[in-house]
Amino acid sequence: MKSEKQAQEEQERARALADRVQAETEAKGGAYTDWFEDLYAGAKGDATLIPWADEEAHVALVEWMAEQPRGEGKKAIDVGCGLGDNAVFLAQNGYEVTGIDLSQSAIDWAKKRFADSGVTFRQVDLFELPDDLVGQFDLVHETYTIQALPAEMRPELLKAIADLLAPGGQLLVIARSRPEDVVPEGPPWELAKSDLDEFLKLGLVEQSVHEFDEVRPEGRVVPHWRITWQKPC
Repeated sequence: MKSEKQAQEEQERARALADRVQAETEAKGGAYTDWFEDLYAGAKGDATLIPWADEEAHVALVEWMAEQPRGEGKKAIDVGCGLGDNAVFLAQNGYEVTGIDLSQSAIDWAKKRFADSGVTFRQVDLFELPDDLVGQFDLVHETYTIQALPAEMRPELLKAIADLLAPGGQLLVIARSRPEDVVPEGPPWELAKSDLDEFLKLGLVEQSVHEFDEVRPEGRVVPHWRITWQKPC
């Protein structure tokens, strides 16, 4: 098991690398989202270089799932699946799961890690959402994708996420939180409740709001949201 010092050093190293890759991608004139592929490709299979990769399902997803019926006969999609841990966890709980990520390198990595999981991993740009994904899923799950993009990209992103839901489907979002009067300095950009209330304008109905603190391996305490909405039938 990693010591607190080792965990902190790894997190600092990964964060510094992500900041450098983002700056280099921006300097090359690429789209903002290009740096995610650059980071995953540059990590060369070393998950400690991906700041958000814990190589296990997020604890807030695990706790939420423990209170839900299993997903047999239902379809779920994991948005921004990264290395695939959350997607595989949903599959282990009965769902037919699709994991999508903008980065082809992340998708290739997830496929290699979980070759026998039954999860369908696909490279997908949410800003060019394929027709065969629209309106198909009983559960749409995203952790840390919304907070990773700047505010000006958020309206189109939220619409794409909502568009994945089938009638009656449920959306689960897990993200870092902030008070309304605090200006985020991201990335990642912590989200105020009003940022996520945009889902209401897209026709979703809020089901639950849970606030919790996550204690990172290096000892930092990070406030979070876990919120669910439902798409009317």
